[in-house]
Amino acid sequence: MIDHLIIKNFKCLENAKIKCAPLTLLAGVNGMGKSSVLQSLLLLRQSWLAARKGAIPHLILNGQLVNIGTAGDALCEGTDDETISLGMEVGGKEYIWEFCYEKQGDELTGAEQNPSDAPQSIGAFSDDFHYLRAERLGPQTIFPLSLTTVRDQRQLGRDGEFAPFFLATRGTEELLNDKVLHPNAASRQLRHQTEAWLGEISPGTRIYTEAHPGMDVVNLQYAFASNLGETNHYRASNVGFGITYCLSVIIAVLASRPGTLLLVENPEAHLHPRGQSQMGHLLALAASGGVQIFVETHSDHLLNGIRVAVHDAEIEPDIVALNYFEREPGPRGHRSKITRPIIDKAGRLSAWPDGFFDECEVQLRKLLIPPSKK
Repeated sequence: MIDHLIIKNFKCLENAKIKCAPLTLLAGVNGMGKSSVLQSLLLLRQSWLAARKGAIPHLILNGQLVNIGTAGDALCEGTDDETISLGMEVGGKEYIWEFCYEKQGDELTGAEQNPSDAPQSIGAFSDDFHYLRAERLGPQTIFPLSLTTVRDQRQLGRDGEFAPFFLATRGTEELLNDKVLHPNAASRQLRHQTEAWLGEISPGTRIYTEAHPGMDVVNLQYAFASNLGETNHYRASNVGFGITYCLSVIIAVLASRPGTLLLVENPEAHLHPRGQSQMGHLLALAASGGVQIFVETHSDHLLNGIRVAVHDAEIEPDIVALNYFEREPGPRGHRSKITRPIIDKAGRLSAWPDGFFDECEVQLRKLLIPPSKK
């Protein structure tokens, strides 16, 4: 389990030590470093996968997981130190990878501190890893198929493009994380659990997948339970956008075994408020069962779903680490300032920094002012 992320001179993160927990939330103003935190892990994994060992000879900025651009794009603006450090603290020990900026070749090459003894049990350096970016695949008539990605590597793709095939291939597998089992599911199989949790967002949803290996595609359809039985099967492209958009997130959470590292950007996208709260509830339960989850979010509903899970004693408050990013005034380009509100056992927060999920209250206060007579 990662206890802290240590990032120096990477983009707007000049010197950051980010508190982590089983469920780490990254929230705040746009462009203030939330995505950069996730990218630090993605860059290390991307580079490690290329080297397939603990030592990383150079930082691979552009690959299957993330594309940063040039080394100059990665280096913190206005810094006097042309070394980028990315690392983590695990069990009280720090593992730091340093990369020197070589302007002539526009590269980031490995420096002296490059630990080869990083524990392979960390999700970033094992097959127990999932990453779903914000630009996930929405409803399609057909979805791609990959035996290597799904059957051998247990991956859904960064866009969630293999989620329907994952369900078609592994839908009968039983979940290993007892914490996420939905009480109304027909069994603990992945398919039944996925339908039950998807039902929290769109009640009565049934999922049907049909793989066509000869064409390397999968067909995804939905039906809905009713008092008269079940509706006809509908193409995903003819059903609400949010259902398919969140499907890969639900599958990734449920399929993650204890010890898995899961990175998710905006899991609440395209969901109605209740669905966002239920997504927060599901993420909280998964984290309490041993999955380490990093979430970038702009949703107060998702946060409140997590707070309610704490309030109802479904999870302990120390399961959650909140990190709020805002602009740090300074003379040398913009920098991130990170504050950490703490959740207590009642689900209350120790602080509400300006801009921290307070927009609803801000607008409601404006409505209390007598209306203009213009």
